[in-house]
Amino acid sequence: MKNASTDSSSAIKVGEFYELETHSDVSNSAHYNEDIAPTQVKERTWNVWNVAALWVGMAICVPTYTLGGVLTAYFGLSVMEALMAILVANIIVLIPLTLNAFPGTKFGIPFPVLLRSPFGMIGSNIPCLIRAMVACGWFGIQTMFGGLAIHIMLSNLLPGWESLGGTGEVIGFFTFLVINLYIVIKGAESIKILETMAAPLLLAVGIGLMMWASPKSSYEALLAIPPSRPEGASFWGYFFAGVTAMVGFWATLSLNIPDFSRYVRSQKDQIAGQIIGLPLTMFFFAALGVVLTAASTTLVGETISDPVSLIGKIDSPFWVVIAMIMIIIATLSTNTAANIVSPTNDFQNIAPKKINQTRGALLTGLIGVLLMSWELLKKLGLIESDVSVEAMYSGWLLGYSSLLGPIAGIMIVDYFVIKRQQLNLPDLYKTHGIYSGFNINGFIAFAIPVALTLYSLMTDQLSWFYQYGWFTGSILGGITYWFCARNQTVTAADLATQSD
Repeated sequence: MKNASTDSSSAIKVGEFYELETHSDVSNSAHYNEDIAPTQVKERTWNVWNVAALWVGMAICVPTYTLGGVLTAYFGLSVMEALMAILVANIIVLIPLTLNAFPGTKFGIPFPVLLRSPFGMIGSNIPCLIRAMVACGWFGIQTMFGGLAIHIMLSNLLPGWESLGGTGEVIGFFTFLVINLYIVIKGAESIKILETMAAPLLLAVGIGLMMWASPKSSYEALLAIPPSRPEGASFWGYFFAGVTAMVGFWATLSLNIPDFSRYVRSQKDQIAGQIIGLPLTMFFFAALGVVLTAASTTLVGETISDPVSLIGKIDSPFWVVIAMIMIIIATLSTNTAANIVSPTNDFQNIAPKKINQTRGALLTGLIGVLLMSWELLKKLGLIESDVSVEAMYSGWLLGYSSLLGPIAGIMIVDYFVIKRQQLNLPDLYKTHGIYSGFNINGFIAFAIPVALTLYSLMTDQLSWFYQYGWFTGSILGGITYWFCARNQTVTAADLATQSD
């Protein structure tokens, strides 16, 4: 049967997996480097508990702690309604997470390489960069929290450190940044070790904090607090808006989950690991945030929703240092997996021969610093600004789901409906393979929901389209892509270079 491309490269099927032949000349392509190459079967060592630990490590972080407060303050929900919205949202987000993880596990490919199918070899860079910039924003925010924890820890260990004030926080920021980047540069195995070690430790600390704070919290008074929405307003409208925002919290990972599933040893492991690790962890840690915030008045005499600041006010240097170490580990495990791996791979996709994993990670760090530069300069006393990290977190970063939703819908429809779970693995790395430079179908399907979102924002019409942005974007993006690409079926000739 005639090959679909001009060279003799092929993929070998090993059990349920595919991998490139070791002598494949795809390595000469401009779209290939060793770091985004398909993982070999021997490299797929993550089991169900490694996947679960990955999610526990990512879910337990400062932003998760504050989610309950965000939903009650900005979305008009009561405490119990907010926690239910978080649980429902994380059950829903399991659907795109597990579906988009499938091709990563089967073919061993990272997120940017998978995007070459629906968006094209060159076109894939556009959705990749959208995802990367969001991750860099989150990276800066999480690094700020980690840096603050380092500053508080050193203030309790080193006499005189506390007098550094904002300068000490900036030093902590860059210290945390270097540690984070080092772990990613060391590779997937170091990430697996970090997440596997951190998960049980973080769960134990969370349970301990819940037991410690519970006697100091009045659950009756907490649950009796009325919602802040207008009296008589429909519960469902506010609830689903909150659910949409919480789905948006992991909308990023629902795209680049192949960056991790490519190392998993079976589809069952990636599915079970995500189900075990995500929804209940998010629910538990968000509930912990609500309880500790409620208990903060009794503990320190004022209401504090930031766990780093709350623990920093406890009058016991020993326990403050221990708590800060736990927060540093929690933030490291989240930031490493959720906010550095994806942009590192995404930046490599631009020019794989010039940007490897190390350079991609360093570029991620540089952009993260630039996005947080205003906050760093403010801490150094060089500028004045009313914009806070919390405002950034609760503002535009919770609205990006309207951009990421269409990409998720397009990815799922392309792989499961159009390509029927078949990809030509060698051609995903070739300049002149079966995948075009720009797949116009992907960009039409992406542009329509984004245009409607912008129209909604500028005119205040179709407000529901933006309010439920992830759902409307993913559904419309997927349907539009199917309509545009429905005649592009996978044929035997397309897959001729893949031999069992």
